[in-house]
Amino acid sequence: MKLITAHAHAAESDRSQVIALANDADPRALQLEGVERIDLSFPKFTDGRAFSQAFLLRRRLGFKGEIRAVGDVLIDQLVQMQRSGFDSAVLRADQNPDFAQRQFDRYPAFYQGDAVHTQPQFSAGIAP
Repeated sequence: MKLITAHAHAAESDRSQVIALANDADPRALQLEGVERIDLSFPKFTDGRAFSQAFLLRRRLGFKGEIRAVGDVLIDQLVQMQRSGFDSAVLRADQNPDFAQRQFDRYPAFYQGDAVHTQPQFSAGIAP
């Protein structure tokens, strides 16, 4: 997962093929053709509706572009964001990217499938 500082995200200028989706919007209503990135909002740490939106975009709607988490994004959420289908996250200004990377180092693999890797790890090599 690509980690982006709040300052770097604010400095981006080209947002022509980016959709910013409110966390109460239905992703199924989007026209995804030509969209390169969708920014999903976390208005509060405790509001996880964007997790469901990311999973829906990635698994059910087959969106192949970048899904980016923006808003109140804390280090604690990053591993689950990645498993839900997010490609990048804009960390809240008080979050340290070096500490964030440690979360991924702690959990390098999972037995269960997720939004991106649907096959469970234990089923690799097992014929159906």
